[in-house]
Amino acid sequence: MTTFEERALARPPVRLLRSPGVYRPQSDTWLLAEAASAAGIPPGAKVLDICTGTGALAITASMLGARDVVALDVSRRAVVSARLNAWLNGQRIRALRGSMLALPSASSFDVVLANPPYVPCPPRTVTRGRRRAWNAGPDGRALLDPICRSMPQLVKPGGFLLMVHSALSDTDKSLWQLRDGGLAAEVVSRNTIPFGPVMWSRTEFLERTGLIEPGQRHEDLVVIRADRP
Repeated sequence: MTTFEERALARPPVRLLRSPGVYRPQSDTWLLAEAASAAGIPPGAKVLDICTGTGALAITASMLGARDVVALDVSRRAVVSARLNAWLNGQRIRALRGSMLALPSASSFDVVLANPPYVPCPPRTVTRGRRRAWNAGPDGRALLDPICRSMPQLVKPGGFLLMVHSALSDTDKSLWQLRDGGLAAEVVSRNTIPFGPVMWSRTEFLERTGLIEPGQRHEDLVVIRADRP
């Protein structure tokens, strides 16, 4: 059986280098890449990749036919990695350092891809350096909430969002927020994976707060698609 990474890389192959401290593409990246391949990027589309990391998803979108791809990340190292990886793969993207919240109000896109930080963490957890790639507050929604709220402005009419996050971070809340903003939202893909090192280190906190059942050591990743009519 092939892995999500192998299937996503097969449509089309992506060569990636990663600077120290930049989020390593893994199950959530490849699940979202597969969803983007299945959804189809409209030829000539303008695409925004939020929290781009190595640029894997931005490069995939470019290979699938996007004309104008903006790859956004708050990490300088991520931006450098994305630019280098775009060059390695012969693709043209605009890798920019900054927050989605700092985009001009007139910005809008045919497709938005998002793999933001979504791992719940205890209050006052240090969130600097590479930890910014996964720590997302006690409920895992520090970035999910602003992303969901911004989609009615960032997605063009007829366009769509594809976003991946853990079901521990409240899938229903993401769907509700997107629908409240006038988008038609649903879960289009799901994958169950064992806990990685970060989740293993937080099992006591996750059990204590009721985010996982006692003894649970796996999580569901979900890809949400939200279409703007």
